[in-house]
Amino acid sequence: MFGMVPFSKRFGNPVRRDDFFGIDRFFDEFFNDPFFARWGSPFKADIRETDKEWIIDAELPGVDKNNINIEVDDGYLTISVEQNEEINEERENYVRRERSYGSFRRSFFLNNVKEDDIKAVYKNGILTITLPKAKPDNKRKIQIDVQN
Repeated sequence: MFGMVPFSKRFGNPVRRDDFFGIDRFFDEFFNDPFFARWGSPFKADIRETDKEWIIDAELPGVDKNNINIEVDDGYLTISVEQNEEINEERENYVRRERSYGSFRRSFFLNNVKEDDIKAVYKNGILTITLPKAKPDNKRKIQIDVQN
């Protein structure tokens, strides 16, 4: 289905309401700047399901394996990355020093997963996490009567 976008008529031409105020466009352009794209935005992840497991493929290009932390806590799997990069270069007539720091994290809700059997592999910038399925809890369906 297509998205509904509110429009208003200004000077005989349809104009989006957010274009009139400009604040939405300002924030979109600000946070889509390449500066934020490198460190500020969460990474992309694909989730696949098979009969026996769920598989998360997270794109983490250029990340050192030692900077990746994966933990399960209270039913949530959290992937976090902390990068700290420093370049010191000295040559005749100039000195170059650059530093950058960034961290980001993403969490996924787990349901019916064997938490002790979760495995992770990092290869060619892709973190693959395998989550074996557990047998679903035997939840029963009950009807609740509404009282007057």
